Amino acid sequence: MATVNETDERAMATDVVAPGADEPRDDRPKGPPPAQRTATDGRGGFFTIYKKGQGYWTRMGTAIGAGLIIALTTHFLYSHLPVWLGPLFIPEIPDSVPAAERSAQMAAAQSTLRNVTIGICAAVFLGLAWLAWWMMNKPSNADFLIATDGEMKKVNWTSRKELIGSTKVVILFMFLIAALLFLIDIVFGYFFYLIHVLHERPF
Repeated sequence: MATVNETDERAMATDVVAPGADEPRDDRPKGPPPAQRTATDGRGGFFTIYKKGQGYWTRMGTAIGAGLIIALTTHFLYSHLPVWLGPLFIPEIPDSVPAAERSAQMAAAQSTLRNVTIGICAAVFLGLAWLAWWMMNKPSNADFLIATDGEMKKVNWTSRKELIGSTKVVILFMFLIAALLFLIDIVFGYFFYLIHVLHERPF
């Protein structure tokens, strides 16, 4: 029969003290858990680059491609908006109006049309630039670009010597296959000529 002292010793032996349980409340680390701190690192205002310094080349390539698309779109609108909006801003001036007044009205209408075109193009340019910046700094998209850059760094790029050798082999086989197909075409042409398939028939 176990005594009271033996029972207390067994209970004390099985007790596990949690780490940090005996520390004062003020000495414990403050702030969010490490996972949450990592998830929110580098995310500030709108113009803050998400995870700056990571995925440089993929981000630069994406930015150049987006800039090219935005520039071409803006140029397309600048070239075609005067044609599309011309009937709305350029009035039909009757012939009875003096030439000087007609020229002044046309100049005013064209100036208004040009200003409207520039305003629309500027708004489209700024809107697309804002959209591209937002999409490139969206956490999911930025993480994808960063992961892509990391995978590209793992690629074993071929050396200059191997590249030249492989190119020579490809060009050589291209000419060989072209010559083979040319010979086959000639052989089949003579064959069908001999069996009177390719002879011209009178109408």
